[in-house]
Amino acid sequence: MDPTTSGRYRVHDRRPRPDIEGTDSEATADAATEEFVLVEHADGPVDPTDPEADDRFEPLYAIAEEYEGDLAERVATLEPGYVVDATLAWTDGSARFSAVEVVRETRFRFADAVDGMFEAAVDAWRSLRADGEAVGSVTTRSNDGDPNGALYLFADGPGSDTFDDLRAGRLPIEPLVARVNASRADDDPREVFVLAPADHRFVAVYVVFDRDGVLAQTVRDTYGLGPGLAAGLDTGVPDAAKAGDGIDTGDRSETDGDDTHAGDDGFDALDRL
Repeated sequence: MDPTTSGRYRVHDRRPRPDIEGTDSEATADAATEEFVLVEHADGPVDPTDPEADDRFEPLYAIAEEYEGDLAERVATLEPGYVVDATLAWTDGSARFSAVEVVRETRFRFADAVDGMFEAAVDAWRSLRADGEAVGSVTTRSNDGDPNGALYLFADGPGSDTFDDLRAGRLPIEPLVARVNASRADDDPREVFVLAPADHRFVAVYVVFDRDGVLAQTVRDTYGLGPGLAAGLDTGVPDAAKAGDGIDTGDRSETDGDDTHAGDDGFDALDRL
């Protein structure tokens, strides 16, 4: 009997299986050509200074194809961002789902070299650069002043590929989503956009609170990331994502603090990785 692992995971991405030299592809993956990147799901914020924090978000890889019956239907519906309760069976170092159930339908959407990065992100980035910071965040608000998203910014320095690291799970997104979920009074699925602008050296991780709201639809339309509002939207998302009272910045080595700009509802966007 193959060993199994059970737990709650984030479906981080679906990608082609890498061609690893020196392995027997037929033994490890049968005819499958794609795999899911899975990350252990956090029940709440994780202290980044914890020595075990890195291991907590170490990606797992599960074969995405060659299932049968009801399990095949369940696996086929999985999208990046979904939270699942799953059992993985291990054969020759490769994992397959033996059971899976969707718990929350949050979605991740990735876009590299995007044009027309929206104003809240660009303004926040300029403030970060002026302060000499490499990581920061801001709470965005609707026209009515209500918080509608947490926008995190990461510098993309020379010789690095922050977008690729985020998409591959080498730089975890999970703590950012966990912090939003812990701070919100609802249990709604989120929409998480990972955007690398063509004209700036940063990457934005935008956790939109309402997956089906106007803001999420506007961002999807603006960057061609799926169905959104019908038509006629200007690029840049100027009204749906206005910056909050201020920009919160912090070093990755620091722990969470209380000296951040929060809305009246107590929400704090900052997660100092």
